[in-house]
Amino acid sequence: MAALVVALLISALTLAIWFVKRKYSYWSRQNVPHVEPSIPYGNFKELGQVSIFELSSRFYNQMKTSGRYFGLYFFLEPILVVTDLDLIKTIMIKDFAHFPDRGQYYNARDDPLSAHLFNIEGNAWRSLRARLTPTFTSGKMKMMFPTLKVVADRFAEFLTRSVESGDADMEVKDCFQRFTIDVIGSCAFGIECNSFTDPDSRFRKVGNQIFSNPRNSTAVRLFLKTFPDLGRMLRIKSLNSEATEFFYKTVQDTVGYRKANGVERNDFLNLLLELEKKGVDLSMDEIAAQAFLFFIGGFETSSSTQTFCMYELSLHPDIQEKARQCVLEGIRKHGGLTYEAVSDMPYLDQCINETLRKYPTLPILERKTFKDYQIPDSNVVIQKGTRIQIPVYALQRDERYHPEPDRFDPDRFTADEMANRHVSTFLPFGEGPRVCIGQRLGMMQSRVGLATVLSNFRVSTCAKSQVPLQISSKSAVLQPQQGVWVRVEPLK
Repeated sequence: MAALVVALLISALTLAIWFVKRKYSYWSRQNVPHVEPSIPYGNFKELGQVSIFELSSRFYNQMKTSGRYFGLYFFLEPILVVTDLDLIKTIMIKDFAHFPDRGQYYNARDDPLSAHLFNIEGNAWRSLRARLTPTFTSGKMKMMFPTLKVVADRFAEFLTRSVESGDADMEVKDCFQRFTIDVIGSCAFGIECNSFTDPDSRFRKVGNQIFSNPRNSTAVRLFLKTFPDLGRMLRIKSLNSEATEFFYKTVQDTVGYRKANGVERNDFLNLLLELEKKGVDLSMDEIAAQAFLFFIGGFETSSSTQTFCMYELSLHPDIQEKARQCVLEGIRKHGGLTYEAVSDMPYLDQCINETLRKYPTLPILERKTFKDYQIPDSNVVIQKGTRIQIPVYALQRDERYHPEPDRFDPDRFTADEMANRHVSTFLPFGEGPRVCIGQRLGMMQSRVGLATVLSNFRVSTCAKSQVPLQISSKSAVLQPQQGVWVRVEPLK
């Protein structure tokens, strides 16, 4: 009996070894160059100890002379990393029908706020995208601007009070988070968050819970990413319950109050309710999920972009002064900090774009193959369900496309320079039909926040400034490891 058990164990172990080796020979059998994996993590053993930004760049630099693409393994799952600029453009635009989904985990039944536009797939995404696109036109942004301007004035007052009280050295991520939380509260929900007077506002706590206190462990998140259907079958949630319950109730109560009292405001929630009046069917779950996406997008991405930009301007006073003169000229030309003024600050836009090049919020764009796809001019067939990665961070720091990539140089984004550069070398908002729907709003918010600081204050490094800046190895989005400190002084 013992001999039989031993034989069965040896057979099972042999079968398991064969299975793993078979999985790890996938790219070899496809004749695709690849990074050699190790059991059981594939190529991602260091994830969590090394940031995904650094890991992605390491793979990219190791393989960038190997051809137009290379293979990786996420545990046992094969991933194709595409590095050829024309092929990236083809995948994201021309042949988008083969790659319409991001492959992110969501659970509409048990975790409805996770089923927002960034995550959902297939016909559900197409339908929702078509219904929401009219809410992000330039006309709608102009309509929201006065609300944003009120928050900007409060931001300037907050900075002035802080400087006058002797707190000239400021943690700018904290400052810009307060600004963006109040912008989101006002522009999305018509709610006064009062972050400038109450640093512990409920909205801000919710934002920090979502990004700093995730519901699931790294192991569970990896499981959900690899086996999303099984995760939904097991009814696993991905979002912090306390945060989402607060958020859902806030949206539900606000919608109910507005409908009952005929309240209308120039904000995002009102635009969604207007769609309902026009016969566009949106459930409360869909309204809450899109408002949630609006919230998390503004909370993290916009505040981080402004933070990194201000950090770079503190290190480069000549660039900062040029940006300031651009801002002041726009304000003078248009009679104040108006929508037209912030839309007419070309050098400030160059600074924001250069910040997005050096510090893209997402290091990698992901797509999932919807149906078998033969790579043009090759014999390689990407099988249905295969995950595709586009290494944005690594591409935007490739010296072939951006010489001296660690240098902060807004002149990379003059009209002539951009016209001469391939579109796939700069993808902070993605590209094609799944390009970030909130790009206009994100840029407008960043312009207003930065213009408010530059038109009233001068920033410089201080004793607490970290040079060079260290990036967190734990976060899936690009965040500084510690606070970003600068000295803020009023203009004379």
